[in-house]
Amino acid sequence: MLIIEWIGIGALVALLAVGFLILRRALFIRAGGTIRLSVRTSASVPERGWSNGLGRFVGDDLRFYRIFSFTLRPKRTLTRANLVVISRRTPAGQESFSLPADWVILRCSWPESEPIEIAMAATTVTGFLSWLESAPPGEVATRPGHASKR
Repeated sequence: MLIIEWIGIGALVALLAVGFLILRRALFIRAGGTIRLSVRTSASVPERGWSNGLGRFVGDDLRFYRIFSFTLRPKRTLTRANLVVISRRTPAGQESFSLPADWVILRCSWPESEPIEIAMAATTVTGFLSWLESAPPGEVATRPGHASKR
């Protein structure tokens, strides 16, 4: 009887964990300004190391939340003023198994560390680039090649 109780407790804990992950994702999506994306911060192993999640636009920040994480805090926060797109490509090799075929990979530089790669749907890239290049009226654009707004 003791074994059956432990199996029941384990099943209950597993169900609660899955329920929490589903509730967490629903709360992020309900808040609006979210997109599906994958982030790769380390290029030590080519074409591997992608982390799936949700991106949420909050003011000048893109906050990345991992899908299978129990924390309510973002794993990474990318600030618009510090993020510059270096190149754009489609998934190749091993990446084609972990990323959908219609996704685009953007290699970006930012001052906190080595370049970061962000993968998202091709239909989302236009909105992301628009957000990246925009700035509220009156702010000075800090990005190379952009005119200052005053």
